[in-house]
Amino acid sequence: MTLLKGKVAIITGATRGIGKGIAMKFAKEGADIAFTYVSSSAAAEEVEKELSQLGVKAKGYQSNAGDLASTEKLVEQVIADFGNIDIVVNNAGITKDGLLMRMSEENWDDVININLKSVFNMTKAVLKTFLKNRNGVIINMSSVVGVEGNAGQSNYAASKAGIIGFTKSVAQELGSRNIRSNAIAPGFIATEMTDALDEKVVNQWLEDIPLKRAGTTEDVANTALFLASDLGAYINGQVISVCGGMMC
Repeated sequence: MTLLKGKVAIITGATRGIGKGIAMKFAKEGADIAFTYVSSSAAAEEVEKELSQLGVKAKGYQSNAGDLASTEKLVEQVIADFGNIDIVVNNAGITKDGLLMRMSEENWDDVININLKSVFNMTKAVLKTFLKNRNGVIINMSSVVGVEGNAGQSNYAASKAGIIGFTKSVAQELGSRNIRSNAIAPGFIATEMTDALDEKVVNQWLEDIPLKRAGTTEDVANTALFLASDLGAYINGQVISVCGGMMC
């Protein structure tokens, strides 16, 4: 299938987990992929290789998602390398969990900068291109925790809730220019991170999910594909939960 044939997508944090799943899905649908990573150049090279084998152009860029100047340079380089940008997936994120009474200012600031400020940085950096094209798709990765909150994750919940407010505001500002902005709120998704959790913790999560299973990165990637392609051409300013019904 070629739902994204001829499109160029930037995906932040795409060397593993949900980001990599979206990159692979988009590439299978014909999109050229620019993606960011923090430190592991070996992992980035491996992802480049996997994406290129699908017949698309792919390149990884080391970037500090929380820094605007770095992000602006990244976008300039992507345009120089790929010629255009059509889709942005703001996926980069971290967790530094802890009860509020014990949370350090550093752990608060780090999560807000990487999870929330990075969304502002990337969206602002691509805006000139999107406005020139009078076309663009922004997909921001929120979380069910950003909708419902979660004890021990006040920093993460605040960052993901902020993404929802940002997404809706951008949709209202830019919809008239044919620029769509939506968010995805994944629930319990099986990734390398969740593989390290205690089995009892996992079973407690599964008990709260009506579908009685963890989601997969492909479940999230399929939703991102819908929003990025013309299938979602009239979807704007929305938050789509991919959670197996745990927020029912």
